[in-house]
Amino acid sequence: MKNGLIAALAACVCLLVLSVSPADAHRSGPAGPTSGISIPALSHGEMAIIAEYRKPILDLAARMTRNDETFRRLVNYSNIQYSYCLWGVVPGSITDEESPFNECSHAYLAATKAVLVYMRDMPENTEAVGALISKLDADLVRSGGSFVMCQFSGDPYNTADILSPRWRDVPSHLVSLMSFAGFALMLTAGVFALLRLTRAPQPSAQTFAS
Repeated sequence: MKNGLIAALAACVCLLVLSVSPADAHRSGPAGPTSGISIPALSHGEMAIIAEYRKPILDLAARMTRNDETFRRLVNYSNIQYSYCLWGVVPGSITDEESPFNECSHAYLAATKAVLVYMRDMPENTEAVGALISKLDADLVRSGGSFVMCQFSGDPYNTADILSPRWRDVPSHLVSLMSFAGFALMLTAGVFALLRLTRAPQPSAQTFAS
């Protein structure tokens, strides 16, 4: 029973990683839906800098009380794409162009940058927005990130076009595959430890009597 449950959990994780339908894999080029709000492309080199500023940008966005539908949709798209891309936790998602998670990382970071740019013209917290933009721009100049391009750097995005990771490419991308294998092992070990605790021998009545 115990071994069967562990095996079943491990199999579920593997199936999740390896068997996602190719139809849900990713958008190829600019052919996705364009009925939403257009989001400018983001260079590969900008990604790491925008990722560092993602939390400050969204924290500042949360303070904007006088916002409009466009602003809310940009923030919402950024958050949805972030969750679709597994919250950026898979190693290489941002730095490795070949990662199955790189394209969807481009999307949520491009949306995050679009949120910051949009706030520049909003009437609230103008000093805080200006200071954040200046600091981010200085880091971009120092890193030279705006000039580092990749295969996804020219792709614009759209709030109507949600991108998923390229799941079918995970088995051929060693870093991603090892990450999911490690997660499966940790999950299995956790379940095994939990089962051992629940099956631990209970003190007998004779023990309490003595």
